[in-house]
Amino acid sequence: MKTEQYVLDLQEADETQVAVVGGKGAHLGGLSRIEGIRVPGGFCVTTDAFRRIMAEAPSIADRLDELSRVNPDDREAIRTLSARVRRAIEGVAIPGDLAAAITRALARLGERAACAVRSSATAEDLPTASFAGQQDTYLNVVGPAEVLRHVSRCWASLFTERAVTYRQRNGIDHRTVHMAVVVQRMVFPQASGILFTADPVTGNRKVATVDAGFGLGEALVSGLVNPDVFTVRDGEVVAKTIAAKQRAVAALPAGGTEEVAIDARRQEQPALTDAQAVRLVRLGRRIEAHFGRPQDIEWCLADEDFQIVQSRPITTLFPVPETGDQDHHVYVSVGHGQMMTDPMKPLGYSMWQLTAMVPMHEAGGRLFVDVTRRLASPASRAGLLDALGKGDPLIRDALETVLDREDFVPSLPDPAPAGPPAGGAPAPIETDPALVTELIERSRASIAALERDIRTKTGPELFDFLLEAFEEHKRVLGDPVSMQAIMAGMEATWWLNDKLEEWLGEKNAADTLTLSAPDNITSEMGLALLDVADVIRPHPEVVTFLRGVAYAEDAAFLDELAKLAGGTEARDAIEAYLDRYGMRCVGEIDITRPRWRERPTTLLPVILDNVRIFEPGAAGRRFEEGRQKAQKKEQDVLARLRALPDGDLKADETKRMIDRVRTFIGYREYPKYGIISRYFLYKQALLEEAGRLVRADVLPEPEDAFYLTFRELHDVVRSKQVDDRLIQQRKDAFRSYHALTPPRVLTSDGEAVTGAYRRDDVPAGALTGVAVSAGTVEGRARVILDMAEADLEAGDILVTTFTDPSWSPLFVGIAGLVTEVGGLMTHGAVIAREYGLPAVVGVDRATRLIRDGQRIRVHGTDGYVEILP
Repeated sequence: MKTEQYVLDLQEADETQVAVVGGKGAHLGGLSRIEGIRVPGGFCVTTDAFRRIMAEAPSIADRLDELSRVNPDDREAIRTLSARVRRAIEGVAIPGDLAAAITRALARLGERAACAVRSSATAEDLPTASFAGQQDTYLNVVGPAEVLRHVSRCWASLFTERAVTYRQRNGIDHRTVHMAVVVQRMVFPQASGILFTADPVTGNRKVATVDAGFGLGEALVSGLVNPDVFTVRDGEVVAKTIAAKQRAVAALPAGGTEEVAIDARRQEQPALTDAQAVRLVRLGRRIEAHFGRPQDIEWCLADEDFQIVQSRPITTLFPVPETGDQDHHVYVSVGHGQMMTDPMKPLGYSMWQLTAMVPMHEAGGRLFVDVTRRLASPASRAGLLDALGKGDPLIRDALETVLDREDFVPSLPDPAPAGPPAGGAPAPIETDPALVTELIERSRASIAALERDIRTKTGPELFDFLLEAFEEHKRVLGDPVSMQAIMAGMEATWWLNDKLEEWLGEKNAADTLTLSAPDNITSEMGLALLDVADVIRPHPEVVTFLRGVAYAEDAAFLDELAKLAGGTEARDAIEAYLDRYGMRCVGEIDITRPRWRERPTTLLPVILDNVRIFEPGAAGRRFEEGRQKAQKKEQDVLARLRALPDGDLKADETKRMIDRVRTFIGYREYPKYGIISRYFLYKQALLEEAGRLVRADVLPEPEDAFYLTFRELHDVVRSKQVDDRLIQQRKDAFRSYHALTPPRVLTSDGEAVTGAYRRDDVPAGALTGVAVSAGTVEGRARVILDMAEADLEAGDILVTTFTDPSWSPLFVGIAGLVTEVGGLMTHGAVIAREYGLPAVVGVDRATRLIRDGQRIRVHGTDGYVEILP
């Protein structure tokens, strides 16, 4: 190998050479090619050099193997092992030909020139992951010997504790990441800092922020001083904060840096003028345009000239849906309404788009509805805000925040006379249980027809069939009688809560009146798992066996059960449950998620908890207790109303509404059950098609089809050709989307608008949310992010991000519920009321603010949670 390959001039590098010069080197090379952007001259010590050093480091392979097996939470083991790896790398003498190549490149900068020596890893500063601060940078390094020593230190910094932990957590193999080193001529600035070309807090792409301080930028990065902050929009400074900058970092003449005190007269002077801040942002916009995404840029100001020493993508920003126009748009999250805010794979979100009743836009693996036109029309605006506000007050408040900016959503004339406002008069259908029975039968017949007809379809014919099936799917979903039945139950709930608070001073009375309402498929699903536990409980051998396989992913355990005493009955009970509910799973709106039928071990921890916690017959008892509580509440309410002026009239009207709510509220859950039942049939057919593609050597794995949209998969089936790079890009993007928190409301400027509850009736220190199921309960908080890892005791309070219907089997064993996402009519709230669980939803950052095992008090009637000492 030629020694010249160990070194590459910075101006010869570009973004395509990450594997050679690392992320930082590639970005700096790209920056140096942008017209009008000045980058300090320098060179890269390539990853070839790093690989050579690693090959000569003693026992390095064994140490990396040992490191890769460590749990990312075992900080002590990571600290010890990573230090050993660093010592081994720094202990390798740089071979003569490699040292000579670096020294020759250094001579071109000037042998005694002061340099900045910066690490540049191949997994650093990529579009989907910024590794800022995980490896090392050394400033004002003078002389060949010192440069070589610091190059070694940069190589070793690939294995700092922070970098190792990050890779372990994100599933990045240590062996696949290599380290290049950037050596640049040192800049001695009068001011330096960081420019974000989008607001790093709100995500607004139209707003840039400049952090600035005196001297070298290390003072800001290390937190030594608070920076001046300039906010720039549309070419002018719209806000600024000038800090008292008492310290700075300056270069020493012989090399290295030191902290220095700032003269008292300069401390509160701005580090930049407004004109300089605007000029810097203009340069930043040029850099952003070159890289195609918002940037986090480190800059220096020397002799009135800005130099750029680093630029990396801001990876924490939530992406903006692509529209192809320059108009303002306001988007509302679909996931918050569906209680599933995790990212979806391309097949998942594209299938939901094709079967949804309104157009939806994808960003960051999540779906959003564009509500701009409905907000712009005064007539539809009121109904939209009312409907969304009932579901999630934070969404309503966020939309009102956007509307307060008069220039963002223009007022449009009403396109047609407005209909009745949401939440107005109940839908004009009779209170007749036969209507619900007929709707359920219609749905079952439609699903049975789909199951019958889809069996014979393969290849392109399957996709043509599915497109027709999606139209039938939407027809069933949009059935006017079905919509009226859902609205009748919701409107009766609102009526009862409003009127009974007005007449009797009682909050959320409908919560008790709807206990054990008939025809609620989701609450039946939770109770049915209690019946499964009843079959298993008398057989100790079965219980022991199930404990042994509870956290595996092997569906074959059902066959093994039959060999045990009582195992045949246990297997038949589980199979019967899966026949009725096996199409469900956590995150079920994403068709790519493994269903219970595909991974039945997911249910075993819940079944075993039910075996341990409950007595036989618990399901029937709980349902009957709920029915009697509702009946008693009805008698109490009606008796109290009759004692009021016009009491008989009020009581009669209330009785009609109680009958109405109990007739229709359970059906609220059925359409989702129908959707997911159809989804499982779609999925089985598509997986069979993916299996054929695997057998034809088109796809490596059937699940690779999940990273294609429905239409892309259709094209692959037709052409028998697939773009492997596209699938890999989609996998990388999907992995990165997990780190993003989807906003409830997002604008086309990229701003994530967070609403507020704006309440003054919550005790200091309490966490505010939406009251969705009445009652107060105190208990141990169990913070659970994965249903399969639930380990609950009687009296525990479940704290989680969201609960879609698949979580309801857990509800039978808990005393209360707290979620980060949800509203009055989302699934978790409906089932909490069914089971009589005090519940507060929409509690921002609940899973981070409440620690697992803490005692908390849930105020389900008033909508807040107290963390107890």
